[in-house]
Amino acid sequence: MFDELEHRIGYTFHDKDILLRALTHRSYSHEIPESLIKDNETLEFLGDSILGFIISELLFITYAHRYTEGLMSKVKSYIISTEILSMKAREIELGNHLLLGRGEEKTGGRSKRSLLANTFEALIAGIFLDGGLEEAKSFVHRFFKQTLEDVVEKDFHFNDFKSLLQEKLQSMGEMPPDYGIVLEEGPHHQKVFHVDIRIRNVAVASGIGSTKKEAEQDAARKAYEQLLSGELDYLLARRENPVS
Repeated sequence: MFDELEHRIGYTFHDKDILLRALTHRSYSHEIPESLIKDNETLEFLGDSILGFIISELLFITYAHRYTEGLMSKVKSYIISTEILSMKAREIELGNHLLLGRGEEKTGGRSKRSLLANTFEALIAGIFLDGGLEEAKSFVHRFFKQTLEDVVEKDFHFNDFKSLLQEKLQSMGEMPPDYGIVLEEGPHHQKVFHVDIRIRNVAVASGIGSTKKEAEQDAARKAYEQLLSGELDYLLARRENPVS
């Protein structure tokens, strides 16, 4: 009954009743109470916490030396979002194995994003209960590690360096940085902006871009990289000799 799904997830349940419960939507257990099968709602709750912990640990181990708590929180929120979880559920054709009530079946429950995402969380909880934390970690790493790498390395909408820099400075007790245009050149349709970023009134980096916002992000990126390398500490210690 479960061989195909277990093959797809790379895990064989010792207790099939746990897997059965993970696949049972409340609409099924309510319509067929004589089945005595509990629905998966409490497993969803547990699975959400387990997934959040494992992704947080993976982010910490892999990226804590490069990224702030703020960025890691954004990445985690995206990874455990309904969008991503429902996509993972479709990869293993989880919808084909759900136990649904007649009403939920008629309204397309097997393809609903929220229902698929919730069931995927229940499945993680089921693996945890059946095989322990290491088996749950193995499953999550297998299905999410590449996605995590793709998000962090390629999905640059997370790399809001102005926010990253400000969060890091605030955590150090520093004031927010100041940005100022020092040069604007080129024809109207092809402008190039040069922006300086100042911390404690010390110019620590300059950025360029085709818009003011782009130039500020470039300057913030350079300052953030200096902050991580320790170079910024040296520049701020030499306030009497600001750099441009």
